[in-house]
Amino acid sequence: MSEVLLVTGSSGIAAATARIWGTRDSVFIVGVKEEECRSLAAELPDADFSVADVRDEEAVRKSVAACVERFGKIDALFNVAGISARSLGDGPLDECSTEAWDTVMGVNATGTFLICREVLRTWTRHSQRGAILNMGSVLTKHPQREHFPTAGYAASKGAIEAMSLSAAAYYAPAGIRINVIAPGLVLTPMSARAQGDARVMDYVARKQPLKGGLLNAEDIAKTACFLLGKDSSFITGQVIIVDAGWAVSA
Repeated sequence: MSEVLLVTGSSGIAAATARIWGTRDSVFIVGVKEEECRSLAAELPDADFSVADVRDEEAVRKSVAACVERFGKIDALFNVAGISARSLGDGPLDECSTEAWDTVMGVNATGTFLICREVLRTWTRHSQRGAILNMGSVLTKHPQREHFPTAGYAASKGAIEAMSLSAAAYYAPAGIRINVIAPGLVLTPMSARAQGDARVMDYVARKQPLKGGLLNAEDIAKTACFLLGKDSSFITGQVIIVDAGWAVSA
């Protein structure tokens, strides 16, 4: 029987994961860009989508319900949708704008919370097992002062990490697994600013020596599919860093 993945986001790591998962199983995409969601779903043999802002509680509820209506169940959830908020004024704590803080916490932390809560309500209602993977960041525990001083972004990912581990402990007796994947710098639309800065790219080439530069979205998606699938049945409450050596490099 096909395993159903609900993934938030429709580009970058979300799209790469949907493509890998979708080669053998079903995918339901939740994103804010309708044409992007539609195009991604059309690539896959058995996929559908819903347009929703993850900060919108009612839209989240309707999207989860739409997935269950379409496929009859949800087996796995991957929360990828997120923003960096640099353009809104995220930066060192004394410079971080209130707008940047509120927005990045809203999309990243609150959005992840709302989707997790709705899927968990569905699973607990029907005594169903499942796997959740939430998107963290290597910057949560391995910050970088010169090029990535983003207090709001790091805080939002730290909140996701803490929430996930707390929930993992609570739901483990029900057979529900919850983990976090914490990537290094990845070639996605979110890293466009860094991609356009030669100094940052030189730094990343040294900081991520196993790749010699930016990771590809597929590099993260492969690990994500493992953590969401049955081959990782006994892994829960973990933060898995996929960073090409960032955390152990100067």
